[in-house]
Amino acid sequence: MSSPIALICHGGAGAVARQRHQACLEGAARAAAVGRELLESGASALDVVEAVVRELEVNPQFNAGHGSVLDERGEVLVDASIMSGPDQRAGAVALLRGIANPVSVARRVMEEGRHVFLAGPGAEEFAREAGFEFCDPKSLITPHERERWETMHGTVGAVALDREGRLAAATSTGGVVGKHRGRVGDSPLIGCGNWADSEVAISCTGQGEAFLRTALAKHAAMDYRIDSNVTRTAEAAIQHMGSVTGGEGGLIMVDRKGRIARARNSKQMVVAGFDVDGDVGPEL
Repeated sequence: MSSPIALICHGGAGAVARQRHQACLEGAARAAAVGRELLESGASALDVVEAVVRELEVNPQFNAGHGSVLDERGEVLVDASIMSGPDQRAGAVALLRGIANPVSVARRVMEEGRHVFLAGPGAEEFAREAGFEFCDPKSLITPHERERWETMHGTVGAVALDREGRLAAATSTGGVVGKHRGRVGDSPLIGCGNWADSEVAISCTGQGEAFLRTALAKHAAMDYRIDSNVTRTAEAAIQHMGSVTGGEGGLIMVDRKGRIARARNSKQMVVAGFDVDGDVGPEL
């Protein structure tokens, strides 16, 4: 007997300018549709979350890949991670320059198996040796990126459950506008902004330092084992993060029973997906 399938993706938490609402909703809906088609065809949750996040990375409406924010020197440096629930293999990269789809480099790190996390020039060397195509870093910057992202904390992510009952999560980001050179947020850090195991898969978005300080993805995963309710778990995790750090953001979750949840304490969070109870969103 096959498992139910489920998926939810996010396009970041924060305040989305009204003129961008429709484009963000449409982008999230397209990404979710890509994931749904793959899940229905029997693709693995791992393949699905990578494909969904790649779709979000190439969309200039979101702060990941093309459209990433600028650091204090006006450059784009991207981070990403991916995790497989059944065996808890994981791969992560940070501070990559000239890579439009860092989630795929993160997956290659995972599959190579020697390390979990590579950063900076070493990660770039790994990507080059693995045959990834590099682009002009300036091509990842959209014309109005600075103005757009000064009012929004951006990250993209996806979590999925496939027909074999396997869970996976992926998260990708361009960071925060004006970040100090060398700054790494929660998105590439396993257990902070991204987590998957045999019970749940989680992707976080928002003020990365707050998620780092609370190791929120793993915190939520452990709480789920006590409550077994994704909605209550997600909401309690965000409340905990906010009360401890004063930070803002949100998270998405899916469990092995095919139930999805999302929670935020930020003004908005772009999400789209579906579970055993039907479609969710796209919504802000």
